[in-house]
Amino acid sequence: MLDREGYRPNVGIILVNQKNEVFWGKRVREHAWQFPQGGIKLGESPTQAMLRELHEEVGLKPEHVQILGRTRDWLRYDVPSHFIRRDSRGHYRGQKQIWFLLRLTGRDTDVQLRATEHPEFDAWRWSEYWLALDAVIEFKRDVYSRALNELSPFLDRQMRMRSQVRSHLRNPYVSTQTLD
Repeated sequence: MLDREGYRPNVGIILVNQKNEVFWGKRVREHAWQFPQGGIKLGESPTQAMLRELHEEVGLKPEHVQILGRTRDWLRYDVPSHFIRRDSRGHYRGQKQIWFLLRLTGRDTDVQLRATEHPEFDAWRWSEYWLALDAVIEFKRDVYSRALNELSPFLDRQMRMRSQVRSHLRNPYVSTQTLD
């Protein structure tokens, strides 16, 4: 399913742990690392597609994650012609993606890369949030950078809220206020 401009609707997932490290998956039989992502099926909302892709690629269920945020608009990238199947050339330009930032609320052992018959990843690791973008295939770097930048304030907000809760627990008689 392509839009009028030749872009396939897609979702991208930035999954973070409690240390704000990001999930980084290694594509099956390749030395290419990336965030989970996948197409939006006809009739699916971006959120429904994200939850389906999260299970298909990472093996996580909705109860294993908390949605922290999503990009406001579609982020697009063009796929170089040598990566496009010949029968799709002239029509397919690339992907347009809604990116989600998720917090893993479950455990690392909840990650199951073989949750489906056709796994996308054969290894995974946690990496710093601002990972070296030069490790991402070149034509996706700009979208990764824009998604990380747009979603990072959601982590900052959650860290401020956690700090206020910890402060209140240490001294419940002191009122805390936020300036959001």
